[in-house]
Amino acid sequence: MAATTKTLLKITGLQVAYGGIQAVKGIDFEVHDGELVTLIGSNGAGKTTTMKAITGGLPILGGDIEYLGKSIKGRGAWDLVKEGLAMVPEGRGVFARMTITENLQMGAYIRNDKAGIADDIEKMFVLFPRLRERKDQLAGTMSGGEQQMLAMGRALMSRPKVLLLDEPSMGLSPIMVDKIFEVVRDVSALGMTVLLVEQNASRALGIANRGYVMESGNITMNGDAKLLLDDPRVRAAYLGE
Repeated sequence: MAATTKTLLKITGLQVAYGGIQAVKGIDFEVHDGELVTLIGSNGAGKTTTMKAITGGLPILGGDIEYLGKSIKGRGAWDLVKEGLAMVPEGRGVFARMTITENLQMGAYIRNDKAGIADDIEKMFVLFPRLRERKDQLAGTMSGGEQQMLAMGRALMSRPKVLLLDEPSMGLSPIMVDKIFEVVRDVSALGMTVLLVEQNASRALGIANRGYVMESGNITMNGDAKLLLDDPRVRAAYLGE
């Protein structure tokens, strides 16, 4: 973790409704520069709703979302990418009829530095060797794990200050889950600030600096990720122990 404790993302009293139900009930959390922070919880806890609210995908009922010290409440994802906040959504959302290379180029739509974009595509191929092997393949013909790698690479092409990852391991084979968590750890080690939403509590807490536990729309626990991983309540609820 970086030595600085500068807060990049601060959520205060956030309330969000989804499908007529109040899915998020006044939560507080923050992400500091250089950290890998994870938000864990079972399906339906409100994690994805929180992520959608942060990136303008859902209106908020109350509270505030601050990024770099300014409220971003109500601003859309398009706008936020330009500010350095990039999200890899649950379900990946790759451009199925475009090639892998074209998808990566789309991730750099806010940039006009042609040489820098080419350099960053090469960096993505180093980070995700499987994408290089399939660079001219249509994204829609790739496996779920390969599409997840592509979605992460595409988000990184915008050179974000904060990378938001929503359930990156969902629906993937165990071997691909290993690869995805390895890449998240590697990206964090390069200095990227990451907010990771995950149902796979043990894997997420295993690579994070800090964690927040979300249950039924509330944050019920938070702290050092390794301490949470050892906490009997977390182990009983999420690790089947």
